[in-house]
Amino acid sequence: FRMDGKHPTGASHHQKVVVVDDSLAFVGGLDLTRCRWDTPEHACKQPLRRDADGKSYGPFHDVQAVVDGAAARALGELARTRWERAVSDVTVPPLLESTRIEQRDDLWPEVTPDLTDIDVAISRTEPEFGGWPKVQEVRQLHLDAIAAARRHLFFENQYFTSGLVADALALRLEEEQGPEVMVLSPQNQSGWLEEAVMGVLRARVHRRLRQADRHQRYRMYCPHIPGLGEQCLNVHSKLFAVDEKLFSIGSANLSNRSMALDTECNLTIEARGEARVAQAIGRLRNRLLAEHLNASVEEVGAEIARSGSLHRTAQTLGRFKRHLAVLDPQTTPELEAMIPAQAMFDAEKPLDPEELVAEIVPQEARKPAPRRLVGLGMLALGLAVLAVAWRWTPLRDYLNLDALVALARGLESLPFTPVAVIGSYVVAGLAMVPVMLLIAVTGIVFGPLEGSLYAIGGTLLSAAVSYGVGAWLGRDTVQRMLGPRMNRLSQRLAKQGVIAMIVIRMLPIAPFTIVNIVAGTSHIRLRDYLIGTFVGMLPGIFITVTFVHNLAEAVRNPSAGTIAVLAAVALALIGLAVGLQKLLRGKSDPAA
Repeated sequence: FRMDGKHPTGASHHQKVVVVDDSLAFVGGLDLTRCRWDTPEHACKQPLRRDADGKSYGPFHDVQAVVDGAAARALGELARTRWERAVSDVTVPPLLESTRIEQRDDLWPEVTPDLTDIDVAISRTEPEFGGWPKVQEVRQLHLDAIAAARRHLFFENQYFTSGLVADALALRLEEEQGPEVMVLSPQNQSGWLEEAVMGVLRARVHRRLRQADRHQRYRMYCPHIPGLGEQCLNVHSKLFAVDEKLFSIGSANLSNRSMALDTECNLTIEARGEARVAQAIGRLRNRLLAEHLNASVEEVGAEIARSGSLHRTAQTLGRFKRHLAVLDPQTTPELEAMIPAQAMFDAEKPLDPEELVAEIVPQEARKPAPRRLVGLGMLALGLAVLAVAWRWTPLRDYLNLDALVALARGLESLPFTPVAVIGSYVVAGLAMVPVMLLIAVTGIVFGPLEGSLYAIGGTLLSAAVSYGVGAWLGRDTVQRMLGPRMNRLSQRLAKQGVIAMIVIRMLPIAPFTIVNIVAGTSHIRLRDYLIGTFVGMLPGIFITVTFVHNLAEAVRNPSAGTIAVLAAVALALIGLAVGLQKLLRGKSDPAA
């Protein structure tokens, strides 16, 4: 077992290959991880679909190919090459040559092969690294396949964000007699971060193809299953079919990364005029459609032969509860504005920090070397003093909820309480104390109304001071402190102003003080920065202060009234979170 770090910055090893004795090999979309097992029925209440802890998980759709013979031996060579690169050029001899074993027929699983005695193509993506040349066979495979289609292009894929693939498909859709394009994709990307980035990129590709689709031949779908409510089946497969000519299964997503940056591996079969292979390819595609439409393979094949259309087949056979729902991915203007055209999450080439700085940071914003050194020196000195204080003074004893509450109660009796409380936010912010901890303490001590006013005032003043710190340090110094990733945040802040600040304050993408310092290095005006901070944080501050105050009251004086208020505030918090999630997810209802 080895962790393979031999890849460019920002890249990942994405191949999913298992080889057994060079005699049997699996390639597809399945990772060796939890929550992957399922059956083609994808039943909502499948009792066997549980993780190692016994917890159930939702239906999951993926596809793998299994091969033997020469294809398995070649995949064994691929695996050995990968190992030798990862483990400092340690040579691993081919298993078949070293042990002289024949093909292991006993390894084949208890399933009937779809095809025998056929050539299998192996296509790879490998980025240029460490003297190894780049390999872009998967990229060329997709371009050639799209260009060769005559009637149907069928895709199942987790992602759909590649501008290269979108351009190739758009050209075919603009043709008078071009092919149909059917894309099966998950309704939503996994998690808020993927939804906010890959979801936006997918919506752009979808919009591009809709504009090119003058003859109504393109459609995106998500497989709907009864019992999931408005949700669709989670599609993780990576495959495509071209007419009855070609079928490909592998690890490559329809993304920029899979075409050039990550390692990928696909297996492809081609009919080349052989009738039995063409029939098998058509049956593989129809089997997948039959699974999603709750129909038989024969019904799907007959309907495609009758109508000549994958879309009409989906419409005709999707009469029952299990069907393919038309998907029209959208995004919100706020997220659209925040995500650059070439997002780092779907890059086509390795990330170069210096190149990012040169691209994003204006020349006039870079400070002279002496000033940068002074800024870095003072920052290092400050961090050293903070570390010494943390180790040798009672500072760490004060940075907990009990100590902060006691300190706040001491401030409550002072004649200049408002100034002391608001000023403490500034000091705590510079010391990187989490702002939500300060807001919670304020709510416990001062109550909902007074606590909200203190929290808003302290948050705004702390934000303004750390904004000034960022402006003083300069963009180059902050980039060196926090890394190139923060330059994207800086760029979005500068371009979108108030809207960007509101969204960032609602989404905890970085610590409060870090966001403030980065904002100070951007070109966002202080006025827009403070307005966005106020609007973005006001709902969360008010609800948090009210919640923690009533929580403390319910603990101190439990009664029906305090518990009822606590429950109401908790429901408001949940409602705010759900509302924000729907707002950022955009209009992804398949029925829309």
